Amino acid sequence: MKDEVTFEVKPFLRSLTHRPGVYRMLDAKHKVIYVGKARDLKKRVSSYFQRSQAAPKTIAMMEQVARVEVTVANTEAEALILEYNLIKQHKPRFNVLLRDDKSYPYIYASTDHAFPRLKFHRGARKGKGRYFGPYPSTRAVRQTLNELQKLFLIRNCEDSYFSNRTRPCLQFQIKRCTAPCVGVVDEEQYRKDIDAAVLFLEGKNKSVVNTFIRRMDRASEAQDYEQAARFRDQISRLKEIQAKQLVARTDRKDLDILGFASNGAIHCVTVLFIRNGSVIGSRDHFPRLPGETDRSKLLNGFVSQYYLGRDAPTEIVLDAKIEDGPLLEQELSTRAGHRVSIRENVRGDRRRWLEMARTNAEQGLGLKVASNATIRRQFTALGEALGLEETPQRLECFDISHTSGEATVASCVVFNTAGAMKSDYRRFNLSPASAGDDYGAMSEALRRRYERIKKGEVPMPDVLFVDGGKGQLAEAMKVLDALELDWLTVVAVAKGRARRPGAERLFRPGSDRPLQLAPDSPALLLIQQLRDEAHRFAITGHRQRRAKARKKSPLEEIPGLGPKKRRELLRQFGGLQGVVGAGVDDLLKVKGIGRTLAETIYNELHVEE
Repeated sequence: MKDEVTFEVKPFLRSLTHRPGVYRMLDAKHKVIYVGKARDLKKRVSSYFQRSQAAPKTIAMMEQVARVEVTVANTEAEALILEYNLIKQHKPRFNVLLRDDKSYPYIYASTDHAFPRLKFHRGARKGKGRYFGPYPSTRAVRQTLNELQKLFLIRNCEDSYFSNRTRPCLQFQIKRCTAPCVGVVDEEQYRKDIDAAVLFLEGKNKSVVNTFIRRMDRASEAQDYEQAARFRDQISRLKEIQAKQLVARTDRKDLDILGFASNGAIHCVTVLFIRNGSVIGSRDHFPRLPGETDRSKLLNGFVSQYYLGRDAPTEIVLDAKIEDGPLLEQELSTRAGHRVSIRENVRGDRRRWLEMARTNAEQGLGLKVASNATIRRQFTALGEALGLEETPQRLECFDISHTSGEATVASCVVFNTAGAMKSDYRRFNLSPASAGDDYGAMSEALRRRYERIKKGEVPMPDVLFVDGGKGQLAEAMKVLDALELDWLTVVAVAKGRARRPGAERLFRPGSDRPLQLAPDSPALLLIQQLRDEAHRFAITGHRQRRAKARKKSPLEEIPGLGPKKRRELLRQFGGLQGVVGAGVDDLLKVKGIGRTLAETIYNELHVEE
């Protein structure tokens, strides 16, 4: 041990009490390197000085300890809370530390307003109303809010904006709101819509469907067929959502399922969110604990640091039994205002969910190991440059390639934090209607791609890049707006006047002034790599398509001219040039070719003359 002059072990240990409390290990620079709690301070702290029984991690830590400080608590529960607060304050290097400790987003339904709104919420939950969540990401909340607007026509505007309207806004025109601001819908009717939205968020889709069926029947009886059609469409959409549920709902509980994976140096804990009996997403965490590989100890530290700082669900399912399980159950139940149970031996759906969480943890660990520092830094820099709340995890970029309108091909390349995801790359052979029209070509490619994304067939990116300027950006926004995906972050990458690397201008919706990053910016380097890859993939596809088309005989494009007649034409005239040089009367001499077909052949072969 260091600094034994100022810290004498034996007298210190003799002075310790058997009461519960918290101890802090400090190094020679008086920095806290470890915080722990104990039911019996004397027994727990004394164990650290029994070198023969210590683990390698403990030995490494004790070699740096110059002093130990203790704080006596009345109960072990008080010690648990104090430990949590001290770890948050000091961030000791030998404790389990969560690098990503951002609060999770919620959906908030206000109740102190005659016409409540549904909105995104992050932070302290002090407002009057209902909070739904937590959701694993901002994107998950935005997607849910988008769905709620379409289904229930609930307003999403600020109260100040709502109070000053004299006529309906665009949301009413596109059927995303019933315009309560100007009295188009009364308070009673609007309350029914907000109640249905709340039932939906609670997972009671069947109740919502039954409510809409009754409202549709009443509207039909009143011969209000327009309103009845609206309810019919809502019922249809709700049934689609029910059919897409990932996991069958066996109960309505809120659960967190924690999967664990480790390679000894890096540890991954995946939190799988089950809300109202359905999987709504997951998030990977990489707790830092030098020298520790024990699953139970890592999970114990993670659960303590993770849940003491937020409301816990009714049930937490773990990969292993943890030492502080009963104590944490008691404290978390008190804080949440409802019973919180921590379980590790589970069956049925919970076991399947746990396996899902483990698989996700293993995948998360693999991605973490595979990704290098450079690309991680680039993704982080990109999120900061674009002002995103969270570091993006998936990027898509589109480019168009053609030769004077011939063989137009669009490319879509995909990057994640491990680099290029070539298995997710896609090419689009575009229709002749888009030939020579870059805007139309971009529109067609994006529409075909994002129709599939909206159906859930393809993962949604965090950022969409399009090669081009304001025109391509406008086309992209038209497509996304039509598909009700206009909340997606979109960036158009223009090469700049000099068309040299480093001079790129980034255009975003709602901003007339382009964003120009420094030539050595990690974010710009990532954008360049993404754009260049999209260009390479597009031009390769274009060249392949063009080469294939040029090998094709023009005769194959003529309607009504089958293989036998083509062979006969070529035999009679000695090749394609002879056929091209033949007149209608000459073509009539070939067996099987009548006047109508002969005129068609002649016109098709001389269309440019």
